[in-house]
Amino acid sequence: MVAEDENTDEIFQEMEVEDPFCLESSPLKLTFEDITSAAYKIKDGVIKTACTRSHLSSVVNMELYLKKDFVQYTGSFKERGACYALMMLSDEHKRNGVISASLGNHAQALCYHGKRLGVPVTVVMPTVAPIIKIEACRNFGATVIIQGFNMKESKHIALKLSKEKGIIYINGYDHPHIMAGQGTVGLEILEDVPDADAIVVPVGGGGLIAGVSLAVKTLKKNCKIIGVESDRVPSFTKAMEHGSPITVEGKSTLADGLAVPRVGCNAFATAAGLVDKMIVVTEEWISMAILRLVESEKCVVEGAGAIGLAAALSGTLDEFIGKKVVLLLCGGNIDTSILGRCLDRGLAIDGRLVKFHATLSDRPGGIAELCRILATIGVCVKDIIHERAWLSDDVFSVRVKVVCETRDLRHAQLLQEVIKKNYSSSVFGNIPLPKVL
Repeated sequence: MVAEDENTDEIFQEMEVEDPFCLESSPLKLTFEDITSAAYKIKDGVIKTACTRSHLSSVVNMELYLKKDFVQYTGSFKERGACYALMMLSDEHKRNGVISASLGNHAQALCYHGKRLGVPVTVVMPTVAPIIKIEACRNFGATVIIQGFNMKESKHIALKLSKEKGIIYINGYDHPHIMAGQGTVGLEILEDVPDADAIVVPVGGGGLIAGVSLAVKTLKKNCKIIGVESDRVPSFTKAMEHGSPITVEGKSTLADGLAVPRVGCNAFATAAGLVDKMIVVTEEWISMAILRLVESEKCVVEGAGAIGLAAALSGTLDEFIGKKVVLLLCGGNIDTSILGRCLDRGLAIDGRLVKFHATLSDRPGGIAELCRILATIGVCVKDIIHERAWLSDDVFSVRVKVVCETRDLRHAQLLQEVIKKNYSSSVFGNIPLPKVL
């Protein structure tokens, strides 16, 4: 069922509703026993995912291992926390159901396990939520409320409904049971790679790194915990600098699953003293990481899932060269259109997708001559667009935009040299790469 309401303004005129499980005045710190309890209870409800050595180890000069949690049924690690939180409800609360606000992964995980465990689930999703994720939640039998311009508004609405209907609100990253469930990833990693030197964890609201850091540091104190965020929403990094959660101005990012402008108070209280280092990466490196995982590992992951590899590729993990490093591929729910854009951007950054403009003769054979030149150096043409009307040259000329595929950056540079030699008016697009691999 989908419900819509346009009276959002009236709701926001009322007093802010607090989440009783996430109070900044009295944050709740996770314990190791919480995580071991979660591991026992959810073992039959979620997949124990593989943690295998990566083909990309030689690229970054580390012994890389990939924890592939994107293969969970709904495509992300969020199932761990959602499953445990639902299992820990009292019988009365299980009958009444739960409510949450989410753009996607948490909502899908909660709806799936709600259906599996017989717990009614209501999710409030903002109007910007992808239709495919809304439909996924509906298909699990959940009540889906499309209301709120952004996550802040949707969360407020969900908390208000929670109070009115007497049902439990489950925060997607800061509820204690959610954090405990996410921490089971750390236990599994150490089971498969007991001598890991570092574990790289994507950071959004902080629930995942809180659970993983506590689990790992309890069992192996000398294993480094590295958090990674997009430079467009560095909320945990700013919180560490400030000493407490602080709201940052977020921008759109490929790692949309990590775009949380303020980290959870419980998550921060748990993780702040356990995280060894925070790293921020740019969009270019996230695109490159998605491309590398598709090509080398045959893994299709979302931006949040690729951000650990982005850190390794960017050189910010060079202190671990020659050591064992585990990257957590936390999610694979990427829209196909976004995936296509990421792959194209990654190819452009890699010097394998090149764009240039050139002015050439519009007489028969002009285009054929250009294609012949490209063929002699092994360049494949992907697209050619003609422009005749807005030229300052003679009417017998045509301006063309060419997008072509090259083998690597060196091949792209050869292409540029050859084209500039034959077409003096040619202009090449810049390769948006901060550091050549």
